[in-house]
Amino acid sequence: AALAVALLIFVVADFAVSALSSYLIARREDAAVDWPGVWLLLRGITGAWLILAVWAALGVLLAVLSRGTALAIGIGILYGLVIEGLISTLFDQVRLLRPLAQALLRANAYSLVEPLGVSVTTAAGAGPGMFTGPYVGGVQASLVLTAYLVSFVLLAAILLRQRDVT
Repeated sequence: AALAVALLIFVVADFAVSALSSYLIARREDAAVDWPGVWLLLRGITGAWLILAVWAALGVLLAVLSRGTALAIGIGILYGLVIEGLISTLFDQVRLLRPLAQALLRANAYSLVEPLGVSVTTAAGAGPGMFTGPYVGGVQASLVLTAYLVSFVLLAAILLRQRDVT
């Protein structure tokens, strides 16, 4: 719960700094300031929090499994940047496995932010942040990410309780 609150504070602070920066740049360039609507802003904050919460919960689960943070951070970075990208590409190339790609964290996180108008592809070439699909609907992305969040937290709590408390 403390981590969830800290992530929410981080996301709101990030949005506030981004808004201030955008405002200052617009003033400097004598451009009109066009603020997003409240609904879009709330969706953006909620989506950003959910994505960060899922990855943080995965990190907590890995830390419980490895009984430390250093190995958990290394495994999390390796999984997030390399393994899931490779699995996603493989699943997308093999027709029978394509539906499995839609269940990965990466596909659902990108699918959650894509309707908000965030560009997730780059012309500079393939890199760790490039994503070309598959995309799923926003409701599915929200449900899948929420399921991951609940699963990671419950599994971490059960493992912690079973191994370290009893």
